[in-house]
Amino acid sequence: MRAFQVTALDQPPELTECEIPTPGPGQVRIRIASCGLNFADLLMVKGKYQDTPTPPFTLGMEVAGTIDALGPDVAGFEPGQQVAVFGGSGGLADYGIFAADRVVILPEAIDFDTAAALQVAYGTSHVALDHKARMQPGETLVVLGAAGGVGLTAVELGHLMGAQVIAVARGEEKLQVARQAGADHLLDATDPELREKLKALGGADVVYDAVGGDPFRAAFRAMKPEGRLLAIGHASGDVPQIPANHLLVKNIDVLGFYWGGYLKFRPKIVTDSLAVLFDWAAKGRIQPHISHRLPLDRASEGLDLLRSRASTGKVIINI
Repeated sequence: MRAFQVTALDQPPELTECEIPTPGPGQVRIRIASCGLNFADLLMVKGKYQDTPTPPFTLGMEVAGTIDALGPDVAGFEPGQQVAVFGGSGGLADYGIFAADRVVILPEAIDFDTAAALQVAYGTSHVALDHKARMQPGETLVVLGAAGGVGLTAVELGHLMGAQVIAVARGEEKLQVARQAGADHLLDATDPELREKLKALGGADVVYDAVGGDPFRAAFRAMKPEGRLLAIGHASGDVPQIPANHLLVKNIDVLGFYWGGYLKFRPKIVTDSLAVLFDWAAKGRIQPHISHRLPLDRASEGLDLLRSRASTGKVIINI
């Protein structure tokens, strides 16, 4: 079978040929149809992601496909079922082995691309906004990187959950993508008056930041008392430093958030969230935005799209 693998850290991944793996106890083998790319894949290539496997390993965190074989003692699944799974790695291949307790059976109304696009991005935003930030209808949500893979889902879910959504992104084209996802207000991330414009709109109850850098600093200074700042990531490469005295003055909460971490210590939060999201998708309440679909032999191009921020929403690799 084919697998898009990291053979050495900080070296370009390559498409390799390897044996089809056999599932062990508690595992299922999936014939993969679709795999969603994530910024974390880029970090894994450099060995800078918190859960980077030891090389060689196959990239690809979130997949959808058909169960092909069951390991010993696996119950509740059958070959031929269409499923989705967040495996953390192993998705950019013809076949993958995954823990059965992470596998979710897909509703008939959801196709493979939608299922692959939904898990990390929508799961991150839903758990962050609902469980972590406890966002309430009527509050103001500022989303930084609002046209990116996770940012766009925060806009869509924020709108669905009843918030007033302020989308911050680079350029008119990306801002219009955010508007289509439900943003009430649009602000350019490069605007030198970003902080003042955020304050003019009333400030932020919740800031959702997957970018860092100057937009983070502007949004942080425009937060309301008792605001909650969700530190999701720092795609800009600029990891902001937070002045503690500002936290004290405004009673602000800074909430570090890593969606995949819940699979290790409170997995039910993730599985319950995915159940809600798959139900919403099946009913048409959410629709993942996929800007690019590429075959497996062009996976490098997909990573380049993320690296250069040339994509909006998700990049999907069709296996």
